[in-house]
Amino acid sequence: MAKATLLLPARSRFPAGALPAQVAAALGRAERGLADAGESAQLRRHFSIAPDVWSAAALSRHADAGDAEGALWLRADPANIVPDMQGARMMASAETLRLDQIDVDVLLPSLQPLFAGFGFQLDAPTPSRWYLRLPEDTPLPTFVDPDVALGDDLFLHLPDGEAGRQWRALMTEAQVLLHQHSWNEKRIAQGKRAVNSLWFWGAGRLPESVRTAHAQVRSRDALLQGLAKMAGVRVGGEQTVDALVDLRQLRSLEQFGRDAILPLLDAIQRGELKELRLDFEDGTHYRIDRGQRWRFWKKPVATLGDE
Repeated sequence: MAKATLLLPARSRFPAGALPAQVAAALGRAERGLADAGESAQLRRHFSIAPDVWSAAALSRHADAGDAEGALWLRADPANIVPDMQGARMMASAETLRLDQIDVDVLLPSLQPLFAGFGFQLDAPTPSRWYLRLPEDTPLPTFVDPDVALGDDLFLHLPDGEAGRQWRALMTEAQVLLHQHSWNEKRIAQGKRAVNSLWFWGAGRLPESVRTAHAQVRSRDALLQGLAKMAGVRVGGEQTVDALVDLRQLRSLEQFGRDAILPLLDAIQRGELKELRLDFEDGTHYRIDRGQRWRFWKKPVATLGDE
């Protein structure tokens, strides 16, 4: 009998509101725990890698192109930067820019010579994720994930120190090339954001091994797909085995309760699903099984914020 684990955003990402009665009752009767918060801690609850150094660039490259082994990688994702009174802010990157292959075919050739001059190979196996293959001895600063920098003062998140100087300069030169490119005028005319910068992040190499207790991973996220591929488990498809299902994009309380949880609770009642686990990014987690239906004295959880 299959089990299901849902990866979910922090509970604070959902609007306030009441849960469906069946969901509220199930959460009230469930086993509840609290673990470390944050995206990294959440993923580490489901995957263990050796050595324990996570590289989003190498793992997503493994999912996108299958050629990440034996190389040092850095994401160089297309981005949109908007100046303001204080400086500049990144307003979109990667998938949120809605790039097509034509964008890559037109923009990438103008940038590749810049990086080739430093021995870096720039390519884009998918329109939204661009990569730099680096020489093994490339000194690298600490880079910040785009989700951290999004909407914030850009200069607070640029790589610092002597090791970061080269990458700050490369970003500036890439911005000049992209700003001068006529293709961005066409994107703006189509109601799209200009691709006027790159964002470097996720540096590293593939781990030697990845292990997970799940037999299947269902996610549109390239990092999770790369982890699953490294672990040798099924990616996508119908849920017929113990599965980790990525729902971190959810923001609707109605979709969470009605579309995500209720069908799985019904499957538990029918004996088709042995166990359901909910793992929120804030560290809160629930374990639900059929035997808990006898805990009728337990108070329902009225909202996701209930402790």
